[in-house]
Amino acid sequence: MSGTRPITIRDNATYNAAQRCGAEIDTQKKYAAGSNRQHVAAVSSAKLEEESENFHIETVPRDVGQLIALARQNCNLTQKDLATKINEKPQVIAEYEQGKAIPNQTILGKLERALGIKLRGKDKGAPFAKGSKK
Repeated sequence: MSGTRPITIRDNATYNAAQRCGAEIDTQKKYAAGSNRQHVAAVSSAKLEEESENFHIETVPRDVGQLIALARQNCNLTQKDLATKINEKPQVIAEYEQGKAIPNQTILGKLERALGIKLRGKDKGAPFAKGSKK
């Protein structure tokens, strides 16, 4: 066996010494060394840059938020009282009134029943007719 065994150089001093003595140096980047990742980060970031889809998230319309605030004030309720009445957090009521919430049909239904007005459909703001129980 006349060949030399390849060694791993871990610091610059060893690399410089190998260069000075004229040893053959082969540089290889270890891919994802020391991690348990199966995918390339560069490929993922390239895919993100190529993505051109519009990521606009639909929020509650401003007029619905104003209707909620007006109806709540007409019922002499605070945001906390209304939230307690529909089993939600006061933060949820605040987001709906500000128009920042993502519409949830369940919460809108609870608000309609608690406030007695319609918040969905073409006749927003109209009195909410309570149906008879069967």
